[in-house]
Amino acid sequence: MNTDSTQVVLDFEKNIVEIEEKIEHLQELAKDEDVDITKEIKRLQHKLTYYLNRAYQNLTAWQKAQIARHPDRPHCLDYIKALIPDFVLLCGDRCFGDDAAMVAGIGTFEGISVVVIGQEKGHDLETRMKYNFGMAKPEGYRKAQRLMDMASRFNMPVLSFVDTAGAYPGVDAEARGQAQAIASSIEKCFETKAPIISTIIGEGGSGGAIAIATANVVMMLEHSIYSVISPEGCASILWRSSDKTKEATEALKLTAQDLKALGVIDEIVPEPLGGAHRNPQVVFDNLRKALRKHLEHLLRLSGDELKKQRTAKFLAMTRNLEKQ
Repeated sequence: MNTDSTQVVLDFEKNIVEIEEKIEHLQELAKDEDVDITKEIKRLQHKLTYYLNRAYQNLTAWQKAQIARHPDRPHCLDYIKALIPDFVLLCGDRCFGDDAAMVAGIGTFEGISVVVIGQEKGHDLETRMKYNFGMAKPEGYRKAQRLMDMASRFNMPVLSFVDTAGAYPGVDAEARGQAQAIASSIEKCFETKAPIISTIIGEGGSGGAIAIATANVVMMLEHSIYSVISPEGCASILWRSSDKTKEATEALKLTAQDLKALGVIDEIVPEPLGGAHRNPQVVFDNLRKALRKHLEHLLRLSGDELKKQRTAKFLAMTRNLEKQ
């Protein structure tokens, strides 16, 4: 869904992209020429499916990280548009200002009034600059807290969409209390007397992610990643070399499959063959089903029960990880 003119080709997808381009060229040719090339298109489509299956059945952690960061991948606002068509954007933290990187508002999901919070990265240079590449500042996390208070007051479930490399590390953010804002946001998640369902849709980085992902249910898309630090940051600390990024990615256990096995997340939402960017509608539909299922269960619980369940979930997670 990238609006830039330059297509991003991942190193392990070169053959796949070449076949896709051939199919696209033949489909355009078929419109202009009175020639039947249906058989050739079908042959190439079968070949494409074969290469996609072969590549995506044996992905390394680093390859999954590349897919999670793919600029064509649907972002927060794409999911909101698909799942919450009457979304109303709310701005400001009532303290300093508004942070566009943290999208927040209200709307209805499947007839249920919900609060929506998420990080938006943007699809081209203009929107990436507008949304600060999805890296929120303190006012973004304070805005999220304000919306969670609203959720508690009006008993509205919170749907959060996580997609950030991490909280913004700039001097201005630190001067305005970045660490405190993140910690307060995590605390607010625990205090909220409404269901919270969080979905990592791309990249879930560090405290910037968990600040809105301390939820009753945490889900990850099949090819998303979720970690305490970026692979590049980990490599620079442990090996003091960017050449070790792939090794760091494996060591971090940041894939959805690793984290499901460790008990950190509750569910993996399937993506279409080749990733969410190849067929966004499929992943929208899959996420809709998963959200509906979990909401049906959580809405039966009282506010106090939701708080207890959330706290017990993260305490159990910590104990389980200590045993690993």
